[in-house]
Amino acid sequence: MSLNTHPNIPDPDDFYAELLAAHHGLSEAESHALNARLVLILANHIGERDVLRDALALVREAG
Repeated sequence: MSLNTHPNIPDPDDFYAELLAAHHGLSEAESHALNARLVLILANHIGERDVLRDALALVREAG
């Protein structure tokens, strides 16, 4: 399996709105914690260390 960087989420604007809504009313620290939990849940779902390693490298380069 390789990292898919092409658009792959149906209705991405709706998903983005849901993501923002999940953060609504949270403090900055709570928001960071929510993001960390989400990353770990999705990383577990992906389950492929090579894909996760590629994703980490990609976001480091973009930062």
